[in-house]
Amino acid sequence: MNLTLPIELKAKLDKELGNEVEYLVPLSDLSYWKIGGVAQCVVSPNSLKSLQKALKITSEFSELPRLIIGDCSNLLFDDEGYNGILIKLGNGLNELRFENDEVYCEAGVWVPELAFHCFRRGLAGIEHICGIPGRIGGLVFMNGGSQRRGILENVVSVDVITEKGEMKNIEASNIEHSYRVSPFQGKPLVIAAVRLKLERSTRAIVRKRMHEILASRRKKFPRKLPNCGSVFLSNPKMYDVIGPPGFAIEKVGLKGKRRGNAQISELHANFIVNLGGAKSVDVLYLINLAREEVKKQTGFSMDCEVRYVSPEGQLMQAHEYTQSLFDIA
Repeated sequence: MNLTLPIELKAKLDKELGNEVEYLVPLSDLSYWKIGGVAQCVVSPNSLKSLQKALKITSEFSELPRLIIGDCSNLLFDDEGYNGILIKLGNGLNELRFENDEVYCEAGVWVPELAFHCFRRGLAGIEHICGIPGRIGGLVFMNGGSQRRGILENVVSVDVITEKGEMKNIEASNIEHSYRVSPFQGKPLVIAAVRLKLERSTRAIVRKRMHEILASRRKKFPRKLPNCGSVFLSNPKMYDVIGPPGFAIEKVGLKGKRRGNAQISELHANFIVNLGGAKSVDVLYLINLAREEVKKQTGFSMDCEVRYVSPEGQLMQAHEYTQSLFDIA
């Protein structure tokens, strides 16, 4: 792939952000699935000021796709790559500050690290996130969590940056949310930092809860092969009748099903693993197959937790793309 960014944009990025910018980056190096072509440009800001600069500069080129990413632990990139700019929130945005029973975190704070520091202080309430790979900004965006909980339960406020680089604060009372849904999805706002409310407890109690969660994850989840974690969201109605997505997929006989070098995990059927050199179309095929078979045999629909990123910059739940890709209504 050749670099096709406007010369003026490249010049501005190089001048203002220097070594925080990379060009022609293999997406398979960024993705937990180890899948994807080449991205035209990846900006990794090392401060909130740099993030504001990156957003302001790139907003001047609105014809180009732009996407904010974290550790890409729930993203599926296309084999054709990404024809625009990715702004990656990571270690450069990792300020973590405790104030009594609240904690302020910049968007790039590593989620397991946050859980560990809460444990060290005997603070409870977010133990359920201790085994989730990714950054707190992405977790807030997805209202992610485990044990059927979401991180927005603990949010006091969220600092966001507009697409033109302006900082705003949003209080919890203005943040409506539901299971794996946040008001930041589909809006031109970038999560810069979050403040969380915790509960006073003891290190022993918090440690016990975290150990139980981590032990359960190690027992059930595939850890040796590249994957993005849970592919499908839990459907409460299906859960009450059939069970969670992994059980439903196993029940319809698809556990271990393979397409190319992508496979529905033999350990947990709500995971799709990369056996080595898997293609995005192989993963999408398995997503579509699992969804259609579960619908056919149980009557319940499963929506994806994983997001698909198109070369043109569209971000959508993966099943939405498979419906058009495989011409399924």
